[in-house]
Amino acid sequence: MAQLDTLDVVVLSLILLGTVAYFTKGKYWAVEKDPYANGFAGANGADKDGKTRNIVEKMEESGKNCVIFFGSQTGTAEDYAARLAKEGKSRFGLETMIADLEEYDYDELDTVPDDKLVMFVLATYGEGEPTDNAVDFFEFITGDGVSFSQGNDPPLGNLNYVAFGLGNNTYEHYNSVVRDVNKALQNLGANRIGEAGEGDDGAGTMEEDFLAWKEPMWAAVAEKMGLEEREAVYEPIFEIVEREGLTRDSPEVYLGEPNKMHLEGTAKGPFSANNPYIAPIAESREIFNVKDRNCLHMEIDISGSNLSYQTGDHIAIWPTNSGDEVDRFLDIVGLKEKKDTVVSVKALEPTAKVPFPTPTTYDAIVRYHLEICAPVSRQFVASLAAFAPSEAAKAEMTKLGGDKDYFHSKTAPSYLNISRFLDSVSGGEKWTNIPFSAMVEGLNKLQPRYYSISSSSLVQPQKISITAVVENQKVTGRTDPFRGVTTNYLFALKQKQNGDPNPEVYGQTYEIMGPRNKYDGIHVPVHVRHSNFKLPSDPKRPVIMVGPGTGVAPFRGFLQERAKQAADGAEVGRTLLFYGCRKSTEDFVYQSEFEEYKKALGDSFELITAFSREGDRKVYVQHRLKEWAKEVNELLEKKAYFYVCGDAANMAREVNAFLGQIIAEQRGLPEAKGEEIVKNMRASNQYQEDVWS
Repeated sequence: MAQLDTLDVVVLSLILLGTVAYFTKGKYWAVEKDPYANGFAGANGADKDGKTRNIVEKMEESGKNCVIFFGSQTGTAEDYAARLAKEGKSRFGLETMIADLEEYDYDELDTVPDDKLVMFVLATYGEGEPTDNAVDFFEFITGDGVSFSQGNDPPLGNLNYVAFGLGNNTYEHYNSVVRDVNKALQNLGANRIGEAGEGDDGAGTMEEDFLAWKEPMWAAVAEKMGLEEREAVYEPIFEIVEREGLTRDSPEVYLGEPNKMHLEGTAKGPFSANNPYIAPIAESREIFNVKDRNCLHMEIDISGSNLSYQTGDHIAIWPTNSGDEVDRFLDIVGLKEKKDTVVSVKALEPTAKVPFPTPTTYDAIVRYHLEICAPVSRQFVASLAAFAPSEAAKAEMTKLGGDKDYFHSKTAPSYLNISRFLDSVSGGEKWTNIPFSAMVEGLNKLQPRYYSISSSSLVQPQKISITAVVENQKVTGRTDPFRGVTTNYLFALKQKQNGDPNPEVYGQTYEIMGPRNKYDGIHVPVHVRHSNFKLPSDPKRPVIMVGPGTGVAPFRGFLQERAKQAADGAEVGRTLLFYGCRKSTEDFVYQSEFEEYKKALGDSFELITAFSREGDRKVYVQHRLKEWAKEVNELLEKKAYFYVCGDAANMAREVNAFLGQIIAEQRGLPEAKGEEIVKNMRASNQYQEDVWS
């Protein structure tokens, strides 16, 4: 027999390895992938890690008969999708999965068998825009000449679907994404089951809108698909395993780091919504002159990050829950003594994604990843009744979960979060029967909060300014106020930076130094979100800005930019700012700066103020707007840009209505014509809003 030389051996070995790999799918040497191993914790898209982008293939290989696609900007739509998936499984035995719209192709929707169900949970973002992860799908499904893989007639006659939208009625294009998608699917021959639901965040009824929609939807789905409802039994999606041999000091244990690079101290860009930059706070100061209210001005240094922003953009702050609330939560569920116990979290079904990196600790999960301070959800309450520590508590939970009016009478006035709620129902008895997996699955993920940037990128490209009122309000039935998660965290950072060695905000404590004390100095995790809220490219174009309170934030950036342009010799157009606050002596932010902008811009700049608690009657910016009706109309006829920033429910809605009246009265037109002109201004981007509920 001929001898094999070295090259022959190498070649034969490679062939053997390849053959084994083909038939075993590499299972003998596959290393479990860590989706948090780099800076893109949630961006392990199907095409990037070898997974299929064909949703039908994915459903078949994972044994699913229902997929719930979500289009989510802040995580709420994703949360509702997860809740539908869990309920479909527990109540009806549906084999459900949730899917990020950007991870799949859409031209195979015509191959979805008619015995499978597709759900769409779609948020409308900004002025009628799809969320970032839904842009491609929205453009595809609503586009002209949309084509699918099979050429069926009608194209989607096979598709059974359900739709729910998340919107805000203070915006003109309320829930337009789900409406447009629903219309497109109908035009393509798809079969909608039940009504297309719409939730309204502007009216504060999102949760109840969702609950009211889903019950008749499930009845229609059960009838269409021949499903029988069963007694809902909790079936965990995640397994929580306590790890022996690991401690919170073990180097591989995550203590709040968002991904492996941050864990190992090698974090690098690009920094994004999945990979924050730990930014130094260069400066922080109080800008109110009143004892019982606080407003922060902060300068965030992005010089070491390669992050960039444009005037009018938003910055996202990644918050942490206060130590007091973390301890309250861990105590009521019986885990306070085990707060530093190391656990691994594993998905029990193939399409679920663990929402944070592991191994980690109970404390780190609650502190950095769960929205424990939000008002409690009625649906979540109902799901926890089975784990009540007593029959009396179980009966009360069942009643609260099933009776909308009773639930709101007990919870809404006091803004009860989950731990305060459980404590009130049980009279302080611990809820040790609740599986921790139920908390991970049932509570929203702690999301970044977005703030309008109050600086100009032309003036300070390496520093981002923010302006934020610290949320701290008295509520019925509580001895302590309701406090905003992020603004109180920022307030603690400000206290620390300005000389308080152990800052306690209203008795709350924070891990100021971050996981493992890695936030050396005063740092905060951030990323930048680009916005369409922009100055006109031509500085000669007039602008009218309406921004009471911290709604003035982006306009400080606009004025900073226009003052710089004027200093550089550019001709700057007429610039009006309508600004309002309570009292000129207490909460008139940036007053001295406005005086400097007046010097720089001269007669082109006019500041019109409204102080609601000075004088005999309350005066707001919308009233001042009417007083300046003549010039406002003249500037609009010269194609002035009109901007509104602040409270959506009252101020922004009234400004919109007042502007239509001003135009109609000044031009001698019917009021309906004035409203139409304002609507056209919005459509052409001449009227822009940056508002919140």
